Amino acid sequence: RGEKLKQNNKRKICYCYGAAEHKGQCNTGKKSVTCNVCGKLFKNKYKIHEHHRIHTGEKPYLCETCGKSFTQGGSLLVHMRTHSGEKPYTCNTCGERFCYLLALKKHKAVHTGENPFFCTTCGKTFTQRGSLLVHMRIHSGEKPYSCKTCGKSFTKKCTLLVHVRIHTGEKPYPCQTCGKKFTCSSHLSVHLRTHTGEKPFHCKSCGKMFTRSSNLLEHMRTHTGEKPYPCNTCGKKFTCSSHLLVHIRTHTGEKPYICKICEKMFTRKSVLEDIQSDSKLGKKGIHG
Repeated sequence: RGEKLKQNNKRKICYCYGAAEHKGQCNTGKKSVTCNVCGKLFKNKYKIHEHHRIHTGEKPYLCETCGKSFTQGGSLLVHMRTHSGEKPYTCNTCGERFCYLLALKKHKAVHTGENPFFCTTCGKTFTQRGSLLVHMRIHSGEKPYSCKTCGKSFTKKCTLLVHVRIHTGEKPYPCQTCGKKFTCSSHLSVHLRTHTGEKPFHCKSCGKMFTRSSNLLEHMRTHTGEKPYPCNTCGKKFTCSSHLLVHIRTHTGEKPYICKICEKMFTRKSVLEDIQSDSKLGKKGIHG
């Protein structure tokens, strides 16, 4: 009897609706249930019911911490790690930990140097095709996601969602050490390294270490001399896209950062923050 219980415990949970369906679909691995909207095939009715939410927009699983909703319960459980700080996936090379398996896989490419997808315009390489497609928008200028409040456009949907919190003031990711709050989980993850002193990304040429992989990639260009981001107006080249975006404002005259005290406008956020910091310390500046 004990042996039978062991065998039963090894059985996989089946989400189909009857013995006939189980025998005909799950055991054979065939996909015989069709979506009547897009024609995609699925193994059983449970899977197609989940899939239908893509078409209906239904997201019944709600995060009680930040209000974000999901089509699948599993996705909500994974998302909750951004609030709890749980990071079950560890890099065997440097020990850095991640909330998501996909994030770990992308990180491993930093150590292996494996980037099979490359941009034909600037030569930058990527671990995933999707990342390359998003990157291409930097060159094409395409920004398909717009903020309904201020009209600002973005290349990524996730960047828009984070931007919207500027208007709402929402900062759902608090640091458990100092209490500082952040608009997105990645900013919290980087901030935590200021407490731990962790710098997991190191330059193979000079040994300098960094808290972010993006900072390492930018730093590497100081050795190679690479400047893959040219200005289409004057031809000046830059090592990173953010420097190019700031430079473009010298041509357009755009000053998106406004001082709440005097309403003076600035092209760079850092300049505004420096002035505001001086004012708090009582230093003389544009606010007297």
